[in-house]
Amino acid sequence: MKLTWFRKGTIYQIYPRSFNDSDNDGVGDLKGIIEKLDYIKSLYVDIIWLSPIFSSPNDDNGYDISDYCSIMPEFGTMEDFDELLKETHKRGMRLILDLVANHCSDEHNWFEEAKKSKNSPYRDYFHWRKPGPDGGVPNNWKSFFGGSAWELDEASGEYYLHLFTKKQPDLNWENPKVREEIYNAMRFWLDKGVDGFRMDVIPLISKPLGYPDAPDFGFRKIIEEVYANGPTVHKYLKEMNEEVISKYDAFSLAEGVGIDDSKAGLYVNEDRNELDMLYHFDILECTIVNGKFEEVSPFNLIQMKEIFKKWRDAVHRTGWIANAMGNHDFARMVSRFGDDNKYHSESAKMLITMLSTQNGTLNIYQGDEIGMTNISLNNIDQVRDVQSLNFYSENQLTKRYSEDLALQMINKEGRDNARTPIQWNDEINGGFSLNEPWLKSNPNYKNINVKNQNHDSTSILNFYRNLLKTRREHDVFVFGDFEEIEFDNPNLYIYKKTLGEDKIMVLLNFSSSEESYYYGSRSSIANGSKVLINNYDDLLLDDKSIVLKPYQGVILDL
Repeated sequence: MKLTWFRKGTIYQIYPRSFNDSDNDGVGDLKGIIEKLDYIKSLYVDIIWLSPIFSSPNDDNGYDISDYCSIMPEFGTMEDFDELLKETHKRGMRLILDLVANHCSDEHNWFEEAKKSKNSPYRDYFHWRKPGPDGGVPNNWKSFFGGSAWELDEASGEYYLHLFTKKQPDLNWENPKVREEIYNAMRFWLDKGVDGFRMDVIPLISKPLGYPDAPDFGFRKIIEEVYANGPTVHKYLKEMNEEVISKYDAFSLAEGVGIDDSKAGLYVNEDRNELDMLYHFDILECTIVNGKFEEVSPFNLIQMKEIFKKWRDAVHRTGWIANAMGNHDFARMVSRFGDDNKYHSESAKMLITMLSTQNGTLNIYQGDEIGMTNISLNNIDQVRDVQSLNFYSENQLTKRYSEDLALQMINKEGRDNARTPIQWNDEINGGFSLNEPWLKSNPNYKNINVKNQNHDSTSILNFYRNLLKTRREHDVFVFGDFEEIEFDNPNLYIYKKTLGEDKIMVLLNFSSSEESYYYGSRSSIANGSKVLINNYDDLLLDDKSIVLKPYQGVILDL
């Protein structure tokens, strides 16, 4: 594999609404990001990914776009964006945008024109169907956010498809005019100097022929078997690459919803000329059985090892993936996979030690570098996430759970957990804004914030900085061949990585108790190794064993 800048780089995801509010209106903005570029640079990241900044009525916080070539006024102006791009490049970093091409907003001019007449030239920009045999919805498809995926347009008597909210009508990629509209929008930003796109739910752009009913199995399976990987998806992605991406020094990062490891190569193998890398969801969803809030299963380390291995094997030396344990759609990494209480610092450091040594491009979500945690919202009026609100509303009708339990479930898995404002200091609203933020700040900003950690050599923040600097200096972190050790150990994750003459060993304790790894006569580990990374001050080892403290993470240079 070519050691391209985007494969070796580290991506830092910014959720603009919650990053930094420069004008104190309670909403983060582009000037706020510019103010913090030196901070981002200090993290040794290479690529900034911005969640959507385009014009939007904000039904789904910008993932419902009403104009692909303008800036949401809340975030600033096109001049602000141009300055952000220039200042990012000046610091030696790259910038990618979040392209939402499966659907747009119902307030986009295309959809407003489409509704005016069945003969409108924009009608075929969307998926319209007549009522079903019973006079109701055309089929049994469900929205990702609950309820039917079809909404009746009373004026025409036809239904339009929306796999997300009813204000996010799906675009009809079968129409070449739609594809060219999207390609032109991509060219607009690439011509400005943008370095690529993270492509939201891109596997869903091709719909099954005839819109057949979904079989009666779990929703995750429906996504994989019905909504994603449609009959012409690869044709469109090849066309997109040929017509747009390949003509720039840019890359494409696909959100891999609905793609399992067996299909990964079809999207990202180098000889396919489709996408540059895939952002899979198996780690992020490893505790979710069949829905964000319901049927949540306990975290299982062996299952996580299996997930990393199957994806590593799926694209080994043929394609590329990105690795993430947190983003804007899931609860906080340390709250889900670590211990956000007694071993908060230790587990946050251990988790990034693991993630940074997996093969692939590393993705960090804003705030994880200081160990931001889940928030406990006191009532439904404080919830802002449309997915959580829809779950709560449906439960009001079904009465499946008590109101208190439904709110508890939202607090555990809801998307607002990841969207609370960044905690810059211990002042009002964590230094995010002088006025009330659009989403309540996590009260623990008094203790967990950038200012407190910035000059503390033992902090999570400075651990990230040291680790990412070391990762940049050692290609074996990113590209090394794996040798798993004690794979069936339920508490320890241990592996060696080799790239030419470079060898490292990674030892991770996922438990709250001391755990020992016995390596017997292989005394070179004790005698000939150097500690590159350690989230504790010491390492207990002798000529036969290593004792790892609770949530200890260590990288040895062998």
